[in-house]
Amino acid sequence: MPYAHITGWGISVPEPVLTNDDIAKMVDTNDEWIRDRTGIRERHIAREDEFPSTLGIDAAVKALQVANLAPTEIDLIICTSSSPEYIFPATACIIQDQIGATKAGAFDLLAACSGFIYATNMAAQAIRSGSIKNALVIGTETLSRFINWKDRNTCILFGDGAGAFVLQASEKPGGVLSAVMHSDGSGADSLTLLGGGARHPATETTVHEGKHYVQMDGKAVFRFATRVMGQAAKEALDLANLTTNDIQWIVPHQANYRIIETAAKYLKMPMDKFVINVDRYGNTSTASIPIATVEAVQNNQIKNGDKLVFVGFGAGLTWGALVAEWTGPLPSTSRRHVHPEQYRFFARLRSFVRRALRFIEGLFSRREL
Repeated sequence: MPYAHITGWGISVPEPVLTNDDIAKMVDTNDEWIRDRTGIRERHIAREDEFPSTLGIDAAVKALQVANLAPTEIDLIICTSSSPEYIFPATACIIQDQIGATKAGAFDLLAACSGFIYATNMAAQAIRSGSIKNALVIGTETLSRFINWKDRNTCILFGDGAGAFVLQASEKPGGVLSAVMHSDGSGADSLTLLGGGARHPATETTVHEGKHYVQMDGKAVFRFATRVMGQAAKEALDLANLTTNDIQWIVPHQANYRIIETAAKYLKMPMDKFVINVDRYGNTSTASIPIATVEAVQNNQIKNGDKLVFVGFGAGLTWGALVAEWTGPLPSTSRRHVHPEQYRFFARLRSFVRRALRFIEGLFSRREL
């Protein structure tokens, strides 16, 4: 049975930064109040021409560059997002087309902020089963477009960004070692975005009632998160036959500094074992774990051979954890150096040609009718 290794990683973060002082000009709050309750100082906000797909494409190409893997070698793309581009088509399919992953299956996975853990586990299981060899997992968000900037309970929390992992099959032990995924729909109303679905399709009324904004019972979510974060991490460690003493880093979902502190106390681990960047990004939902991970790799914190725990929670309610041994890119079987970014030109050309052929086919079909 092959092992599923994380061999590539990349992030894409919008340049515009919104500080706590900026938010204080919009709602009744201040920098000290936000930092004391969340640990957040600033967050990044997508420009008008940036979307989940564009951020996801950028992160994906960077991950493929690290893995030295061509887009045409990808077998599966899983995109997870709390703010997908559309209900359908899947954001994953848009990314698949634009990066030139011509043989990849692609789908979206929705598990809110737990989505990246869920998606990474799904990709790893597909590799472990032997059905695929190479997978691309993307978490991408523009949640700022679903925030009520007059609601100080939610507008202070969220930011935009994307992160991606490449997972590859290898006979070498390591990679994803274990994972747990949980849900509790009885808490579904604790964190919601009600508008736009089948129950509340977009109407003048739903817009007026604010149903297209994130709504959250902050106290309920806090209680839930502080209860499950440490438990999930411990459960995943038990499945991998490891203890906290075997772990070099915990990479938690970056929602709130106080929640991370509570998880550290539960696990009896020092805070310097936790990768934390919530102060600079806020809650980027599905993108928070890969963004934190990639930054830690770039800062030479996470090294090859380190054992990590990824742990998160989100709307649904959902939560989960994944244990992995960080091994880095697989040894190249050839001397060639792949340039995934160069495939984008041919991907756009291919997409244009296929669209033109569909148009021509449509003209002949109408004549036949």
